[in-house]
Amino acid sequence: MVIIVFGLPGSGKSYFASRLAEKLDALYVSTDELRMKMFSERTYSDDEKQLVYNAMLAIMVDHIPEQIPIVLDGTFYKASLRDKFEQKVEELKEEIRYIEVTAPEDSIEERLDKPRKNSEANFDVYLKIRQVTEPLLKEHLVLVSSNDNIDAMLREAIHYLDLRK
Repeated sequence: MVIIVFGLPGSGKSYFASRLAEKLDALYVSTDELRMKMFSERTYSDDEKQLVYNAMLAIMVDHIPEQIPIVLDGTFYKASLRDKFEQKVEELKEEIRYIEVTAPEDSIEERLDKPRKNSEANFDVYLKIRQVTEPLLKEHLVLVSSNDNIDAMLREAIHYLDLRK
C-alpha cells in the first residue's frame, strides 16, 4: 500500500507521516529529505520540484515489490503530481490512500517561525503554495494537527487505512 501524506508547509504532515511510517513498519520517503540530499543549494524552482518528486516516484516503484507499506510525505499541491503517482501505482496493481494534514493558520505561522531539520519553508512559502494548491477531490482522510494530538491522529489514520498494528 502506498500512503500519500500531504498538506501545506507547517501543517504537521512530516511529523505525522514519519510517526505513521514508524507505527506501520513502513518505508518513509520525504520530499524535504530528498531535496536536502539532492541539492546543496535549493531553489525550489518548478524544475527542482519535478526532480524531487521524480526521485520519490522512483523510490516508490523500486520498493512496491517488497510488499511493505510506503509513506510518501510531501505537499503534493498539484493534481499533476498526484496523477503521476496514481498512474504508476495503478500500473503496478498496488493500492493508494491519501491523508491530508491541515492545521489552523496561526499554528502554521508559529511552527514556520522555528527552524526545522529538513525544511526551509517559511510563512511566505506557505502563503505562496496555499494560493496555487489544487485540492484533492477524491475520497481521503483529513486530519487537523495540533501540538498535542499525534496519538489521536495516528489512531484515526490506522482505522482509515484499516491496518491492524
